[in-house]
Amino acid sequence: MRHFLEVDDLAPDELAHVLELAQLTPAPAVLTGRGVALIFEKPSSRTRNSSELAVFQLGGHPLTIRGEEVGFDRRESVEDVTLTLAQYHAAIGARVFDHKILERMAAVSPVPVVNLLSDLAHPCQGLADLLTLQQHFGGLSGLKVAWVGDGSNVCRSLLLAASLAGISFAAACPAGFEPDRGAVERARGRGVDVLVTGDVAEAVRGADAVCTDTWISMGQEAEEAGRRSAFRGFTVDPLVMAQAAPGAVFLHCLPAHRGEEVTGDVIDGPQSLVWPQAANRMHAFRGLLLSLFGSVL
Repeated sequence: MRHFLEVDDLAPDELAHVLELAQLTPAPAVLTGRGVALIFEKPSSRTRNSSELAVFQLGGHPLTIRGEEVGFDRRESVEDVTLTLAQYHAAIGARVFDHKILERMAAVSPVPVVNLLSDLAHPCQGLADLLTLQQHFGGLSGLKVAWVGDGSNVCRSLLLAASLAGISFAAACPAGFEPDRGAVERARGRGVDVLVTGDVAEAVRGADAVCTDTWISMGQEAEEAGRRSAFRGFTVDPLVMAQAAPGAVFLHCLPAHRGEEVTGDVIDGPQSLVWPQAANRMHAFRGLLLSLFGSVL
């Protein structure tokens, strides 16, 4: 029994296996007669649709639960909610504001707990990003990924995922918005090149993929004015893409704000892989479920 709270809860060979399983068609119905609880403190169209359909494709029954229905530490303790849901479900996925909630769930849960997003990490997105790059380039080792913008939870998970796959990583972020230093050191410890800079041109030079995310995520609305000012000059536009490697692609986890973190002619242009990337949220989650449950159910 395994939990999946951070992308590097997987070893490199396990990550490769998840990406392989994600492309199995048809997928084996390993969850027939089983439920998977999907808790959403933070709403998301992509995460809900991709996770529900992935469970369904494996023969299981997804049950989506709103945050107010469980009321972590208001109606009931995190631990009691987790233990109750484990009586009904083969696994519990949770999209939460505070990563510590996931850690508390995993500490008591007799079934796998999967991080569907927290303030610290978005590991399922990292899996989908690697799957997208693997499908496009035919492999992952030796690629370079550049991140432009906020060194967010999405950036952090992609950085760690890239390091597991032998991908070098460069992040261009305004001062004070760099990716988590601990994650940077973990990635470097795997022997891959990791650059953190404030210079967009330096980061994207020679990159096979340029990635970004919204400047203002859910829960950061009070920081909007300061963030818009800080991120001025960090928009991915055709000039930025032209400084990447020939044949470079663009990734964005969505939702996107055209004219802010990316221009419309990039995200809607021929270099963009955002729609295959969105589709791969479902395929990657299905591969993860297969890796966690396929041999034990």
